[in-house]
Amino acid sequence: MGLFGRRRAKRDEPADDYADGGEYDGAGAEPGDPGGEEHADGVPSEYGAVQGDLGAMSGGPFDEEAPEDGLPRLDLGSVQLPVPDGAQLQVEMEQPGVVKAVHIMTPSGQMTITAYAAPKSGGLWEEVCGDLATELKTNGAQVRSAAGEWGQELMATLNAMSLRFIGVNGPRWMLRGVVAGPPEQAAQAAHGLRALIRGAVVVRGTQPMPVGLPLPIELPEEIAQHIEAQGG
Repeated sequence: MGLFGRRRAKRDEPADDYADGGEYDGAGAEPGDPGGEEHADGVPSEYGAVQGDLGAMSGGPFDEEAPEDGLPRLDLGSVQLPVPDGAQLQVEMEQPGVVKAVHIMTPSGQMTITAYAAPKSGGLWEEVCGDLATELKTNGAQVRSAAGEWGQELMATLNAMSLRFIGVNGPRWMLRGVVAGPPEQAAQAAHGLRALIRGAVVVRGTQPMPVGLPLPIELPEEIAQHIEAQGG
């Protein structure tokens, strides 16, 4: 079982229009996860990295459609993100052609945003947050909880790295963000993660999915072709 919030569903956990509601691993990819192949590149110019202070944004994360704010976003299928100016993208592959995660590398830390299928009743983050705190402590992390912009946030220190987890419950989806970086950059890293979440757009779609399953990530064609050319 992985370190950052991998969990096994209870047999009686409700599913979102899912036929049999069987067991599953609601496993996202986070900094420190073993396995997978990574490719690091700068943000291609055609995706328009955001200029200026992302902290000026408000109102998100948004459901299905981006607001008319003129903000360029990197379209990853289930999630659209306003990548900060100067950031690097690191694509982690589950296997050839299957994306496990897209990490955003900034001077203050590595940010990862993942969207999950959630029940119509909401509240998935509160459950995941408790499981995550328990798992982090089991692995030797020092964990603290605090009230944040969207509710509970988790802060942890593990292997000389500072981690912050932020979750947002949306309509039939949950968005989870994590940033990992040096302790001296923890405050700036948290600021950057919140700003990224505020500008994010989640495209849940209408397909039935088990509760807790990560929504699929699709790379823009140019990035996918670049990775394929590298043998990814």
